[in-house]
Amino acid sequence: MPIQLLSPDVIGKIAAGEVVERPVSVVKELVENALDAGSRSVSVEIVAGGCDLIRVADDGCGITREELPLAVERHATSKLLAAEELNSVSTLGFRGEALASIAAVSEMTLVSATSSASHAHGMHLVAGKLLQTTAATRTRGTTITVEKLFFNLPARRKYLRSAAAEAAHVAQLLSHLAIAYPEVAFDLVIDGRRSLNTPGTGDPLDAALKVLGKDVALALLPLDGTVETDRPVRGVAARVSGFAAAPRISRSTRSGIWLTVNRRPVRSRALSYAVEEAYATLLMVGRHPVAVVDLQVPPAEVDVNVHPTKVEVRLLRERLIYGGLRDVVRSVVAADSSWGKEVGGLARADNRQEDGGEGFRMGRLVEAPLAPASPPPEEFTTSGRRIPILR
Repeated sequence: MPIQLLSPDVIGKIAAGEVVERPVSVVKELVENALDAGSRSVSVEIVAGGCDLIRVADDGCGITREELPLAVERHATSKLLAAEELNSVSTLGFRGEALASIAAVSEMTLVSATSSASHAHGMHLVAGKLLQTTAATRTRGTTITVEKLFFNLPARRKYLRSAAAEAAHVAQLLSHLAIAYPEVAFDLVIDGRRSLNTPGTGDPLDAALKVLGKDVALALLPLDGTVETDRPVRGVAARVSGFAAAPRISRSTRSGIWLTVNRRPVRSRALSYAVEEAYATLLMVGRHPVAVVDLQVPPAEVDVNVHPTKVEVRLLRERLIYGGLRDVVRSVVAADSSWGKEVGGLARADNRQEDGGEGFRMGRLVEAPLAPASPPPEEFTTSGRRIPILR
């Protein structure tokens, strides 16, 4: 077979295979675009786990009528111009292939309006091909509707999990983003029922209350620290912020550890282990902590261009940040350990009691001063034989 250029249809399906793994991949790309557009309100609706319908609406800056067809072209983006900017990516999206890849494996309708436009404009695509452009009505922002996901890739659609499982992935993603962006109001509707709704007040505790529940939110301890370095010059390698739950709150899996790097939700085995190591000896074996951690790292020291889905990052000083993150979390949770509070409380209560009694007193065991040791005898003798003092 001779070497030849691939057709746009084949290129689109190959790209979709890298970017669009399942419905949650579509939601992730669309919501990230909404956040990059400056949205303060993002609404997501899915049906049948996202296989039948995904609709994401935002109140961002919108897309002009002239740029609308270009938005669904591959490698077209407003977030990156020169290769040098890859060294300091500050937006969630930057590849410029999300919309094109999603459109290649679905039926997509895109409606958008800018603040200066008199009305909105929309277009309808099937398998990446533009079929219709229309005028529409909506306020500033963008609404993207994705239907019949993977209709032209039946093998991939067949091996998706159940609708409930796919919906759970979407809920997990929106929860993570809601905590990372407390100033944005998120709304998630699954099969007609509201699953998540955050106020968007900007207070991280308000978002945590909606996402994690009252019991966990009340047990969160604020994190605020830095990871220092002295090579090649002394400075700050990373800033640690967020919350860590008191040790009395734990999970049977690591799903309670929420990590963001420069507000980008990421998966990192090393950073997750750093958080877990901070709770060493404070949790039972088989239990895992709950923590919401954001690392602010100089953009030039973060490589976000590792994987098409952008959920993995590489850090220039990962080993240093690992130790620093562990120490910051440990200093907070150890100081507020429930076990330490209980022992201290028993000790204080015991000191107020009178001496005597036959009960076991933990407070006296912990805090009672040691009695001065009496001077040992010089030697013991047994049957006229001298025996040295045993200590």
